[in-house]
Amino acid sequence: MLIETSPYNDQKPGTSGLRKKVTRFQEPNYLNNFVQSIFDCLPELKGSTLIIGGDGRYYNRDAIQIIISMAAANQVTKLLIGQSGILSTPAASHLIRKHSALGGIILSASHNPGGENGDFGIKFNASNGGPAPESLTDEIFKASQTINTFHIASNSPVDLDVIGNTEIEGMQVAIIDAVVDYADLMETLFDFPKIRNLVAKPDFNLCFDAMSAVTGPYATEILQNRLGVSPESVIRKVPLEDFGGDHPDPNLAHAEELVKRMFSSTAPTFGAASDGDGDRNMILGANCYVTPSDSLAIMAANAHLIPGYKTGISGVARSMPTSQAVDRVAEALGLNAYETPTGWKFFGNLLDDDRITLCGEESFGTGSDHVREKDGLWAVLFWLNILAVKQQSVKSVVSNHWLQFGRNYYTRHDYEAVDIERVDNLFNSLEAKLPELAGTTVARRKISMADNFTYHDPVDGSVSTGQGVRCVFEDGARIIFRRSGTGTSGATLRLYVEHFESDPERFELDTQEVLEDLLDIADNIAQIKTFTGRDVADVVT
Repeated sequence: MLIETSPYNDQKPGTSGLRKKVTRFQEPNYLNNFVQSIFDCLPELKGSTLIIGGDGRYYNRDAIQIIISMAAANQVTKLLIGQSGILSTPAASHLIRKHSALGGIILSASHNPGGENGDFGIKFNASNGGPAPESLTDEIFKASQTINTFHIASNSPVDLDVIGNTEIEGMQVAIIDAVVDYADLMETLFDFPKIRNLVAKPDFNLCFDAMSAVTGPYATEILQNRLGVSPESVIRKVPLEDFGGDHPDPNLAHAEELVKRMFSSTAPTFGAASDGDGDRNMILGANCYVTPSDSLAIMAANAHLIPGYKTGISGVARSMPTSQAVDRVAEALGLNAYETPTGWKFFGNLLDDDRITLCGEESFGTGSDHVREKDGLWAVLFWLNILAVKQQSVKSVVSNHWLQFGRNYYTRHDYEAVDIERVDNLFNSLEAKLPELAGTTVARRKISMADNFTYHDPVDGSVSTGQGVRCVFEDGARIIFRRSGTGTSGATLRLYVEHFESDPERFELDTQEVLEDLLDIADNIAQIKTFTGRDVADVVT
């Protein structure tokens, strides 16, 4: 059927696709319009194979039924859909690559809250398994502004819970096991027997928090069934449409139960959490928190201990706001290091061109060339493999890393759901100051460079501007201001502050105290309190 429609004016994808409130997606033809806009921008769509799945949040099943009907009407040949509509984002990326699919539609708002009044999201991943490049998302947005019809079949709903095949208007729909292919891939990368021996030790115990989100089934299969950890070691393992009423965000603020356990007198040896769609991770040891920036650096320094990377890594990359800790490892190992804008899609070209093997972002995301997404459980297994080889605690691994490479003190302060006009005014004011900031001294620190980061892709030559305001000081310290694109209401201001310390006597200081003067300078430069109306950040990590 061909259905007439009218465009919506707010369907511009952000760094991770289109994210809005569930109620917005439920408005007449809102989802249909965006899906047809995706299809209209894929000239190879007819006769293709697509991967479909999501994080199980509210509206996931309804959205999949709509996509099935529209794919059939748009002459797609085959859909592979995760059982019960579930697919973690890294698992979806793997399936796209394994089945040489045209791409995949991933339904998730990642770490955003779920439920009937929560958030929903949709993004298209390309044939390399990674998020669509800006050139394609720009096309999709342009198409959404002029759409006037969409195609949809009038079929009965597909049973998403039963593995098997069905046919709709000549299109094959295969409901597949959402977990097994990904779990098999992990076994090719990591030393499962060695990890099994580690977790079987009487003095080793772990706690993995699936946050009532998509990684529950994956953690059950991999950690419990294949590695032998006890069932009680995996908490909140059943995916819920509202994530149990909590934010499925693996950080110190939202993984409260896990953090309480890990910072106690009876703390487990190892702790970890993943987010709504399974692509983020948080790593903890007994009374020890590993920053995502340090985690990436430690992975790079120890990659040779992991079977999947023992022949060496080609290079590393980090997002611009991520601390420079991994750069120090790359320099020591003679590796190329790349600095990209925030957004996993910017790593895709570097991975495809074999310029890098490992990459990561400060927003609790790390990954490698095994897929084209960040990968939460992969990071957990990477850490367990390191611990199994080194026979050290998490704290010892981190401390020894600092002794070798120095410590990058680092923090991120998030000011969430701020009035959009206030954030716009803050950045307009900052932009106006940039020409005069370089060369000035603020609170005894001299600014050597101030700009709005522009990225020149070394593979395809594309240019991405306006990726975050940077103030770099003569001693290498950095202050970065960036507007986040992952929220669905208001605007989020993210402030990143970094200072390198080489003196081992100063490695165990409180992060916020070490960075206090830089935080004050940041407020002085950007007038954060004045423009946001907030005295303190909503989330500090």
